[in-house]
Amino acid sequence: MLLRDKRNRASAQAFFRQALARAGVIPKVVISDQHHPYVKAEAAVIPCARHVRTGLHRRRGYTTQPIERSHVPTRDRLRGARGLRTVRSGQRFLESFEALHALRRGVVKLHMLVPTYRPMRASMHETARAIVEAMDVLGTQLKKAA
Repeated sequence: MLLRDKRNRASAQAFFRQALARAGVIPKVVISDQHHPYVKAEAAVIPCARHVRTGLHRRRGYTTQPIERSHVPTRDRLRGARGLRTVRSGQRFLESFEALHALRRGVVKLHMLVPTYRPMRASMHETARAIVEAMDVLGTQLKKAA
């Protein structure tokens, strides 16, 4: 996740570079909305990938609806906070909020953040301790990024 002031080609290129560095995998297909700078940024950063431009109201083909639905909890949380104040604080909030949701949905496994945690033999107390330790690990990673 990368939050910027403007939605232009430079910020899209920065996002693609950051995503490639973190994932360590070069994608074969990139799916985005109709915003034109994404197409040019993707072609510059990941030239071997095929770009699929989509929309929610297409009769056939790919759709971004699952991606848009995944942002509902974030939008609900921001509505209560009345939006983001600055780009820097917004970036920190969104990274931590998305990390917690990835942990909750099971996208990120708890034993990956806490190597001593064994899910098969863990009691409720051990799981709670592991979650607190994972929060500490995530917080340390966010402080290093800032």
